[in-house]
Amino acid sequence: MPTTWRVLVAGTTRQEIESLMDFSQRIASSPEDSIVALGLVHVPSDQSLSTGVLDARRLREAVEPTVQRLDGKVIVRVAHNLWREIEEIISDQKCTLLLLDWNSAPPQDWLRTLPCDLAIVKPNSSFVRIRRILLPIRGGPYAALALRIALAIAELEHAEITVLHAVPHTRRDDQYQELLARLRALPQVTNWINVRGDAVNAIVKASRTHQLVIMGGIAKPRLDGPPIGPTATSILKKTKISTLVVRSAQPSSLATTSERLSEPVDYTISVIVDKWFAENTFDACEFKDLKHLVKLKEQQGLTISLGLPALNEEKTIGKIIQTMQREFVGRHPLLDEIVVIDSNSTDHTVEIAESLGVRVVKHPEVLTQYEVWSGKGEALWNSLYVLRGDLVAWIDTDIVNIHPRFVYGILGPLIREPHLMYVKGFYQRPLRIGRKLEARGGGRVTELVARPLLNMFYPELSGFVQPLAGEYAGRRQALERVPFFAGYGVEIGLLIDIWKRYGLHAMGQVDLEERIHRNQSLSALSKMAFEIIQVVMLRVGATRGDELVNELNKSMKLIRYEQNEFQLDVADIRARARPAMITIPEYRNLRGYPSNYGDFG
Repeated sequence: MPTTWRVLVAGTTRQEIESLMDFSQRIASSPEDSIVALGLVHVPSDQSLSTGVLDARRLREAVEPTVQRLDGKVIVRVAHNLWREIEEIISDQKCTLLLLDWNSAPPQDWLRTLPCDLAIVKPNSSFVRIRRILLPIRGGPYAALALRIALAIAELEHAEITVLHAVPHTRRDDQYQELLARLRALPQVTNWINVRGDAVNAIVKASRTHQLVIMGGIAKPRLDGPPIGPTATSILKKTKISTLVVRSAQPSSLATTSERLSEPVDYTISVIVDKWFAENTFDACEFKDLKHLVKLKEQQGLTISLGLPALNEEKTIGKIIQTMQREFVGRHPLLDEIVVIDSNSTDHTVEIAESLGVRVVKHPEVLTQYEVWSGKGEALWNSLYVLRGDLVAWIDTDIVNIHPRFVYGILGPLIREPHLMYVKGFYQRPLRIGRKLEARGGGRVTELVARPLLNMFYPELSGFVQPLAGEYAGRRQALERVPFFAGYGVEIGLLIDIWKRYGLHAMGQVDLEERIHRNQSLSALSKMAFEIIQVVMLRVGATRGDELVNELNKSMKLIRYEQNEFQLDVADIRARARPAMITIPEYRNLRGYPSNYGDFG
């Protein structure tokens, strides 16, 4: 048996998970032990998994506070087949013990191939001090596991163990006799009851003077009977105290799952995207406990940088900086640095930022040996050289309704979910038309250009609500390994390239509620759209080995209307990309990396 516990608590409601957590913390009580809480959202097979996104979010929010107190980990999964989902998590998290509520006992075909030990739990309605544990022993193959769990709880609670020896006849095999001898030698075993006859009634009667029953299930249940056997099922129904029925993983269960009778797995893109959308879409309010985020950051030894790209943002830059300083430096040390990345502003943006004590870096003055380009993406690429954090977050500096959620929302998933590499924000974007504000009128290029292109060429990314949003964060190890397009194509380029390198499971998105900012003219949006199309076509062409964007289609004819006349203006719009920052020798030297880029392939 393993010397440490990696306990998985699985349930479909907050109440179910919380009641099981009481037992998990009693079993996995040593510093080497760990607890994972798995929230499960079931979606009928005839419905899209994406319909479970709100239930997943609510369950995650409900369970997180309880698990936080135990330094545990929360995972929420949305699935048609919950048993298959549990099995995958057991394997992925290397769990040694699964706790399930007694009303959620697994089907027999799954039970036969269970990849870890199992405890079916009937919790008491109230948390009580455990002073006496009843341990029925019938000579079954799961007695050793029942004893191990009983000893773990007894040690924590300073409880006594009563062994109820209930067998229909005398057993002579050496293994069983060795177990009985060990039991009699344990100091925790202070009482011994020998029973002949009706074991169920004897156990129920003895349970009245105890606070917990722990026993093994049946080894080979009948196909038409309860999965844990009729005796254990009767005891669960009749006892009025907390009861655990345990079953050890069988050697064959670790080798194959071919016996399991279940529908085939659907790996179509639509199902993959629906599942990702349901499980990897977060809400900023899930991460508003900044003390907890700081605690997790410190436990992981992370440093975090916030980059503020700016070009003539004197109206909003001051309030944004003050908000970030107040919340993430003064009240909660979440950010290790805040840096304004200026694109040669001609207004008072730089003066305002410097007056607030924030470092300002003009991106055209960074890495000048590689030629100076213009554009937001160019500013972000240079900022990756300047910023020092393990996590890097960027938010636009034209946000009128600035709020701390724009930062803790995009950083929270990265801090709490170590497998995530990149997180995008999304929000409602009101569009100002004259003096009116249309609630959902923003994001025109997103809906008319970006999302249709992704659906057509990169359907795996079709679940991103706003692929062009300017609020996002990533791990340096991911950001430094992908190219940055210099202009407006930077966001969609990062999305495609990070997906290609790390996969959809490493990406997330978070609802930041509402974002009010300066809306651009249709002419400006038209040029933005043209550049975004170029980026997508460049990536599609690279995949096919074709040059889909040539010199003839890098200029755009813009229609200008003046004095009752239409005119054509020609704009040269070229989607150019900077190479992955890790390929830059100066960057590798700055970060202390080996000089050979091949080491990072």
